[in-house]
Amino acid sequence: MAKKTVDQILSKHPKWEEGLARLRNLLIQTDLKETIKWNMPVYTIDGKNVVGLGGFKHHFGIWFFQGALLHDSEGKLENAQEGKTKAMRQLRFSSIEEIDDTVVLGFVQQAIDNQKTGKEVKIDLKREAKIPPLLKEAFSEDKELKSQFKSLTPGRQREYAEYISEAKQEATKQRRLEKIIPLIQKGVGLNDKYQK
Repeated sequence: MAKKTVDQILSKHPKWEEGLARLRNLLIQTDLKETIKWNMPVYTIDGKNVVGLGGFKHHFGIWFFQGALLHDSEGKLENAQEGKTKAMRQLRFSSIEEIDDTVVLGFVQQAIDNQKTGKEVKIDLKREAKIPPLLKEAFSEDKELKSQFKSLTPGRQREYAEYISEAKQEATKQRRLEKIIPLIQKGVGLNDKYQK
């Protein structure tokens, strides 16, 4: 199967294709190297992710992998998942007219400079998962499941715990629990299929 090109990926977002192409043209003028990761265009320096480009249902834009370090006195950057995402920030647009090349390039250059000097948000990858009651109950009924869960990396444990906790309704939590039990038993992470 042939690898997708950036042009093919951008064409999957016809509503935003023109705006994404404009952002891409700005990015390729910089020191960044264009790659494809997670089926999205990602721009790197020395193999380190700096910026990503994407189209979504209600907006398109750029995300900065270490965006929390960017100087943003006007509050233009958004945290996509408040309370969850520590480092990443997005610059969102709902039309091509909203793109200010100078602003975009200012943030991009800051991100490049930060990466070149090794600045990064420190994330405690070993912090323990907060196990939701439904998962605790499953562990009390199945000691082997608990043991399998404990053998996962702390990051994978947190993914599973948050997946259950984020559901609002009990029925959804139950469905999610049923979905993750076989994955835990296999010793894989919830999002492993998205990893390269």
